[in-house]
Amino acid sequence: MDKVVSSAAAALAGIESGMSLAVGGFGLCGIPSVLIQALHDSGVDHLEVISNNCGVDDWGLGILLRDRRIRRMISSYVGENKEFERQYLSGELEVELTPQGTLAERMRAGGSGIPAFFTMTGVGTQVAEGGMPWRYAADGTVAVASPAKEVREFDWMGRRREFVLEQAIVADYALVRAARGDRHGNLVFKESTRNFNPLAAMAGRVTIAEVEQLVEPGELDPDQIHLPGIFVQRVLALSPEQASVKRIERRTVRPKPAAPSAATTEQEA
Repeated sequence: MDKVVSSAAAALAGIESGMSLAVGGFGLCGIPSVLIQALHDSGVDHLEVISNNCGVDDWGLGILLRDRRIRRMISSYVGENKEFERQYLSGELEVELTPQGTLAERMRAGGSGIPAFFTMTGVGTQVAEGGMPWRYAADGTVAVASPAKEVREFDWMGRRREFVLEQAIVADYALVRAARGDRHGNLVFKESTRNFNPLAAMAGRVTIAEVEQLVEPGELDPDQIHLPGIFVQRVLALSPEQASVKRIERRTVRPKPAAPSAATTEQEA
């Protein structure tokens, strides 16, 4: 089945205001930036977005946040986006903060047909006991708090341990980015872009992948495929210009040491 679509707008057909979206990427690494921009251009709003974080103020999911298109986030990291922090603390945005590994497993479980699972992560904290602020009121009080979750004991590695029940995540749509993909939707991710992308793709009822290099069926080594096409419904081939745009969230480099002068070299000799 040829899953390639002609444009980003065509790829996003069916996404409406109020829907839930699982979005791949970690920081700005591996984000489906072309699809996010097209989603912004479409005008949809009141979205629930499941993603590790929310981009930065002017890029990635940050452009949707900036224009009040997102009503709720399920994520594990708020940093690097001042507008995200401001909207959360002012009560404009509801945020379900989730431990990073738990978030990953919730998406994977959703794509695997597993409705819930038990984990030790969060036991003894507000993650399990409830009371974590999801949304603040304008006066700074907590308007919506997380509910308490089921905690159960199991025999684990020779002792009784407590585990908290976490529910899987299934989104209406998923947006991801891959380095290579074929017309059947089989995807290969490059290095650290293989972060939340495969998991987000699994969690979507309809998954849309933008690919930097589109190849024909059979060109990908089956042993090198990271996500099989069964999880992908639409493929958008990027132009070389689109594929080359990869912003860095934070550049941390040291100044290059100055080269020694000829006089200094002679003195040392």
